[in-house]
This record gives sequence, C-alpha cells and structure tokens, in this order.
Amino acid sequence: MKKSKFHFKFEDLKVYQKAMSFGEIIHEQTQHFPKEERFELTSQFKRASDSIALNIAEGSAGTDKQFHNYLGNAYYSLHECVSCSSKAFNRNYLSREENEKNREHLVELAKMISSLRVLISKQIKNGQ
Repeated sequence: MKKSKFHFKFEDLKVYQKAMSFGEIIHEQTQHFPKEERFELTSQFKRASDSIALNIAEGSAGTDKQFHNYLGNAYYSLHECVSCSSKAFNRNYLSREENEKNREHLVELAKMISSLRVLISKQIKNGQ
C-alpha cells in the first residue's frame, strides 16, 4: 500500500490493509473479463471487493456499536465476493488457481473480521 505523510488510525488495522490488497487483486483480475460483463459481473465484483475496506474505514470513525455494524457490512460484502469469484470461475474468466487464491484471501479476511467483531462486542458489553 502506498504510504502518505498524512495518516489515519484505521490504516494500521491489518484487516484494513488486507482488504485494500484484495480490492486491488480483484481490480487487476477484472481487467481481463469480457467487455460485455463491464456493467454486470465486473462492476459487481469490483464494488463488493472495494466495499470490504470502505466499510472498515467508514465504521472505524464511529462508536464501537457503529463499527461493529460496519464490520458486519464488510462481512456481507466479503460473502458477495465469494459468489462473484465462483461465477467468474464458472464462466471461465478466472482460472481455478485464481478462484482458489481469492477464496483463500476471503477466508482469512472473514476470520479477521469475525475476530474483530467479537472483540468489539465484548467492549460494548463491558461499556468501554
């Protein structure tokens, strides 16, 4: 990720960094999808993959409860990416290896988001 001299705290979150990287992987992969998919699967996959990092960033600025909800939205977008990757594989836009690598990234992100949500839930319950 490109560094800036102007820094935001959420940029230190590993889950955010990994989500940003995943969005760039999908951006690159979708460059090779057929033109007729530009406003369909290509757009949907790119928006869903970008939405993971965007929800993490947006939610981090709020209360713990709000952040917990935004992480839920990131988790839903992640699941959408699973389906998009599968569709792209089924349509022969992605190789088996690319699809498996996408799924590996998504499993890792899912675990990270779930763990962070559990931690935040505990903070909410303890009133911190």
